[in-house]
Formats: sequence, structure tokens, C-alpha cells
Amino acid sequence: MADDRRIEPDDLGRRLAEAKERANPKRDGLKREENRGWSIAIEFVGAILVGAFFGWLIDGWFGTGPYGMILFFLLGFGAGLRTVMRKSGDFDGNPDDNN
Repeated sequence: MADDRRIEPDDLGRRLAEAKERANPKRDGLKREENRGWSIAIEFVGAILVGAFFGWLIDGWFGTGPYGMILFFLLGFGAGLRTVMRKSGDFDGNPDDNN
């Protein structure tokens, strides 16, 4: 009454891989695009925070009040925006290119 068919481990692994590929054929491409989007967002926020930090340091060293922090915050925002614009143009190309 028992099933006498024996499934080799290599055959089972191959069949599982084929089933996963049939179930989600575009998953890898979507994951790559999502990772690129997150990296752009993190770089944008990072540029703003680094700019604000350097402005805070300059304000502490020279006693210039909030003006150094405001100036470098805006410079960080501009640098982050430039990075976002440059990298978002890369979405039109191949997601395998990590420019």
C-alpha cells in the first residue's frame, strides 16, 4: 500500500527549485529594484544628516549660532537631491548596473 517510488535528494532539490521559479519568476528583479530604491533613500537622508552634523560642528567651533547648521543642512539637502536625481535616472536602464 505504501508508495514504493524513491526520490533522490538531488531530484527533489531540482524539482523544488523549478517549482519556486514557476511560482515567482519576477521576484529577483523586483527585489533588486526595491534595494536600489532603498539605497537612494538612505543616501538622501545620509547626505542631509552629514551636512547638518558638519554645520553643528562649525557652529560649535566658531560660535556662529544656527547659521552654519542651516547652511550645511541646505548643502546636504542639495547634495542628496543631486544624488537622487542622478540615480533615479538609472532606473530607466538595466537594474543590474549599479552606478
